Amino acid sequence: MPTLFRFLFICATIAGIIYAIMWSLTVFVEPRERDVTIKIPSERVNPVEQ
Repeated sequence: MPTLFRFLFICATIAGIIYAIMWSLTVFVEPRERDVTIKIPSERVNPVEQ
């Protein structure tokens, strides 16, 4: 039984570390805003009917 407890403890520790990393990324990292330009061919906007 001690090996099962050790395994669950290691899994919980790893999950806690991952959760702490994700939380710190959401709190401390600010995304940069920038303009996005996407060129769409005129054939897709105004299809030619034949």
